[in-house]
Amino acid sequence: MLRTARRPRTFAARLDSRPSSTPIARHLLRAYLSALPFGDRYSDIAELLLSELFCNAVQHSDAPADRLIEVRFALIGNRLRLEVHDAGTGRPSLLATTAADEHGRGLHLVNELAEKWGCCPRAGGIGKFVWVLVAPAPSPVLLTA
Repeated sequence: MLRTARRPRTFAARLDSRPSSTPIARHLLRAYLSALPFGDRYSDIAELLLSELFCNAVQHSDAPADRLIEVRFALIGNRLRLEVHDAGTGRPSLLATTAADEHGRGLHLVNELAEKWGCCPRAGGIGKFVWVLVAPAPSPVLLTA
């Protein structure tokens, strides 16, 4: 029987705004990627970036604690788009850091690993979302003897 692979549509979920929700967000991303023919080519970088964005939303948002954080995943062409929505008013910005700093490097990591990233206001004017585009890792080269 011939089976055709369908690309999953945009996935969205709302999670509690707490650090313990970060592994849940990563689990949802892994499940989403497992449905893609080459989802494994995004997984390492995508999980790291999603973790960073989700943790930033939990730690730095000035939204009330009962507000949820929404994650969205979509494959656009051959790029994976990740979004993290929160109700906070602050905007992420790259800060200068020193070797002695224990915090503040997360967005530098996002800036280096994402193909592109940005921050936009949410529809309705409450909060923002931070998005990243992740390019697939190169296909492994198979060596034959």
